[in-house]
Amino acid sequence: MARSFHITTFGCQMNERDSDSISQILVDKGYRQTESIDDADIILINTCAVRQKAEEKALTHIGRLSRVKRKRPDLIAGIIGCVAQERGIDLFERFPYLDLVLGPRNIYHLGKFLSQIKEGRRRISSLDLASDPTSVPKCNGYLKGRVKSFLKIMEGCDNFCTYCIVPFVRGREVSLPAERIIDEAKYLVSQGIKEITLVGQNVNSYNTKNKALPTFPGLLRSLDSIAGLERLRFTTSHPKDLSDELIDLFAELKSLCPHIHLPVQSGSNKVLRLMNRRYTRDDYTDLIRRLRKTRPDIAITSDMMVGFPGETERDFEDSLGLIETIEFDSLFSFKYSERPGIMALQLPGKIKEKEKQTRLSILQDRQRGITLSKNRSLEGTLQEILVEGPARRGDSQLTGRTLGNKVVNFPSRTDLKGRLVRVRIVQGLQNSLRGELLDRQD
Repeated sequence: MARSFHITTFGCQMNERDSDSISQILVDKGYRQTESIDDADIILINTCAVRQKAEEKALTHIGRLSRVKRKRPDLIAGIIGCVAQERGIDLFERFPYLDLVLGPRNIYHLGKFLSQIKEGRRRISSLDLASDPTSVPKCNGYLKGRVKSFLKIMEGCDNFCTYCIVPFVRGREVSLPAERIIDEAKYLVSQGIKEITLVGQNVNSYNTKNKALPTFPGLLRSLDSIAGLERLRFTTSHPKDLSDELIDLFAELKSLCPHIHLPVQSGSNKVLRLMNRRYTRDDYTDLIRRLRKTRPDIAITSDMMVGFPGETERDFEDSLGLIETIEFDSLFSFKYSERPGIMALQLPGKIKEKEKQTRLSILQDRQRGITLSKNRSLEGTLQEILVEGPARRGDSQLTGRTLGNKVVNFPSRTDLKGRLVRVRIVQGLQNSLRGELLDRQD
């Protein structure tokens, strides 16, 4: 029987794509994936360090591996990703049963490191941020059977927002070659993938740093021409780099879904300056106006932070006012979290944890009302759904997403995974929609 591996992934879509790349490397070496850590010969934990809570969750999970390692000391246990880059070899001291610590730019050499560990039963760490991130392995069959896939187009970030650890754990911005991205997209479609989401720390700035072609809009045009690609998405965008050309593509490209995730972080100009976001509240609202003028049905989601150093009650009210003005379809909101090395550590006016939690609760309650209203406004409408498979609740329910990226659950006696179907929305709920299938499926 083939040796097996298990990967647990925390964090963003970039980490999910990295885990897919790692899985492909291991499958190519003859390993099979298992859902149980008790059966695995290799256990890897892909970690996120963007917020303290995410890091603590990952570290707690690592701590649980001691039980498995005691039973089977020959298995290989490793931590990869952003926490590995941040904590480095100190993780070996905290978790003496770890064999491997790999930063995000070193995961593509995993096969070599595993061989070295097996040969010498020694620990290995690789944390070189200068390592070439363009050697992403093609997912040669690993994704077969899926409907959707992430596709990395760049690595790292040069923005240095004062609250963000990403440039320190993923390195400076590097764009992957367009030819490779297009070839990979064509291959994914040939394997049955219907929807591709392009991922990067700031996809809008693709190829800007090296002044190369195509730009991000040009890349989207090339991908849109791929036969069989039904849906194209991208994340994450930085408002300062959202061009008129990119906005116009939402009305031009047939496969580009009417949804954009455009993190705003704060509704206060003062806080935005302290964050080094390089746009104003008015800049942001003007972008939203132009997006909605170009594509009236576009769904807009965002990130919002509360409790940033120096944020006053007035600043917080500005954020509340912004979400009421914009009316986001949904909002990822969180408390400011101090991370090692970030520039915001030097800022005065730290907000107490209790006050941060109070503000977060108020903001989330306000957004819940907006999201519910948005979802209810879709009742009675017809939506095209890409069916992803069985819904979590079961009961012959299928699940999929609208073009605007809203989850829809609906009953069906037929397996429609991978199909595009028409559904009438019968109920808008807080986090999803309920629908009924209109198309007859034989």
